[in-house]
Amino acid sequence: MPSPLDDPPDDRRRRFEEVYAANRARILGYALRRTSDPQDAADVLAETFLTAWRRLDDVPPGEQARLWLYGVARRVLANHHRGERRRSALAADLGSRLRAEAAVQDAPDPPAAGSVFRSLPDADRELLSLVGWEGLDHGEIAAVLGCSRNAVRIRLHRARRRFAHALDHADAPALPAAARVPNGEHA
Repeated sequence: MPSPLDDPPDDRRRRFEEVYAANRARILGYALRRTSDPQDAADVLAETFLTAWRRLDDVPPGEQARLWLYGVARRVLANHHRGERRRSALAADLGSRLRAEAAVQDAPDPPAAGSVFRSLPDADRELLSLVGWEGLDHGEIAAVLGCSRNAVRIRLHRARRRFAHALDHADAPALPAAARVPNGEHA
């Protein structure tokens, strides 16, 4: 069975190809002058001619087609710029929320705890972060680190012990001595 692409072009396809060939360079130039990225201009060109294909019966003949395409490109660009502004606003909002959340999470930490935590070896900080900040259990941490659950349990016990020891010996104690539990025992 022959493919539709093997068929000779019909009048509709021929008309679109003529409109495209006659106006592609001008519409691309129009888009390039109004966008900061050539890829965005290419997207505007594609969207403009997609609209022309879908609404080919509405495309006026001759030179009027170019003006009609400029109108379509203008609306496509307006949508593009609105989308950019929306994405920028969302990114700014997300950034401010993340900064606020980080400030809230950092605020309750005693000053010594943060500096002691940063002084720990990378492996200890990673383990303690996976538990405390990411909320992962031993099995999930084992999958992340590529080791056994038992290895995670042992490493985490040692990291907690080193952290508690470092807190005990910090210049400015993070917790009152009465609040600390010796040797990781539970109160």
